[in-house]
Amino acid sequence: MTTHISISRRSIQVLRILVSGIFLVAGFNHLIHVEKTAQRIEQASFKGIAHFFGEPQWLIILSGIAMLGAGFLFLIGYKTKWAAVVLMAVLIPITLTVQVGQITTLGPLFKNIAILGGLLFFILNDTDKLLK
Repeated sequence: MTTHISISRRSIQVLRILVSGIFLVAGFNHLIHVEKTAQRIEQASFKGIAHFFGEPQWLIILSGIAMLGAGFLFLIGYKTKWAAVVLMAVLIPITLTVQVGQITTLGPLFKNIAILGGLLFFILNDTDKLLK
């Protein structure tokens, strides 16, 4: 038994565009505010996660480049599923490092969880096929 779910093409495009915006802005901020971002990591409860992956300044630069690149591909709808996978791979360690374990960042924590939901939509659904 197959279930057909009708989804508006425009809603998929709008969701993709809106979700990409956070990554474009965050990627740009990572690249122009490396020291400020590194200080946030050093103040985080789970800063060990970032240190596990490497030097925080390099991770900030690499994540900024990844967010800008994959965010742009996601924005224009090119290789959307793979762009979403890259963005999710960047989002999860950032969320675990900076937002988890800090009562003052519950809003940003749940914002990141909502963004993760948006990315999962594009990972789990073949939206390229839906848009053709």
